[in-house]
Amino acid sequence: MTNVSTATAASSTSVHVSVNRPNPVSVGTIVWLASELMFFAGLFAMYFTLRSTVPEQWAEHTQLLNLPFAVANTTVLVLSSVTCQMGVWAAERFQPRRSGPLWAVGRWGMNEWVTLTYVMGAIFIGGQIYEYAGLVSEGLTISSSAYGSVFYLTTGFHGLHVIGGLIAFLFLLGRSFSAKRFGHHEATTSIVTSYYWHFVDVVWIALFAVIYLIK
Repeated sequence: MTNVSTATAASSTSVHVSVNRPNPVSVGTIVWLASELMFFAGLFAMYFTLRSTVPEQWAEHTQLLNLPFAVANTTVLVLSSVTCQMGVWAAERFQPRRSGPLWAVGRWGMNEWVTLTYVMGAIFIGGQIYEYAGLVSEGLTISSSAYGSVFYLTTGFHGLHVIGGLIAFLFLLGRSFSAKRFGHHEATTSIVTSYYWHFVDVVWIALFAVIYLIK
C-alpha cells in the first residue's frame, strides 16, 4: 500500500515540475523588433515635425505621388504576409515541400509559399524603385527639399528592411534544402522570419497611411 502511494506521489510530482519555457529565439526576435519599432517611431516623429514646420512643401510635393500605383504596390506587400503565414503553417506541419502538383496550392509546402513571398517582396521593391525614378524625373530628390529628404529617408529605410527580409527568406530556403531532416530548428527559423516580415508589413501600412493618405 505504501509503495503504491509513493509511486502515485512521484507520478504527481513529475507532472507538476514540467515547465514549458518560451523559445529563446522567438523572444530574442521580438525584443529586437521592439527596438526596430523605436527606430521607425523616430522616423515618424521626424516626418511630422518637418511637416508642421514647412506645410507648404507638403501641399506642393504630395501632388506628385501616384496613389493608385502605391495602392497596388502596397496590396502586393500585404498579401505577401498571407503567403508567408501559409509557409509558417506548412513548416509547423513539418512539410518543407509540396505533396502534389504545382497547381495544387492546397498541398504546397513551406518552400513554395516562401518562394512566392520572396517574389512578391521583390515586386514591391521593384515598384518602389520605379516610383523613385518617376519622382526624380519630376525634380523631387533627397536634397531638393525637406519633403524630399523625409520621404526618401522613411520609405528608403523601410525598403532596406524589406531587402533584409528577402535575404532572410533566401537563408530560410537554403537551410530547408540543406537539412537532412526538416525539424523544429527549421520550423523555428520560419516562424521568427515571419515575425520580421509581418512587422515590416505593418510598418509599411502605417507609412502608406501617413505619406499617401494623410496629405
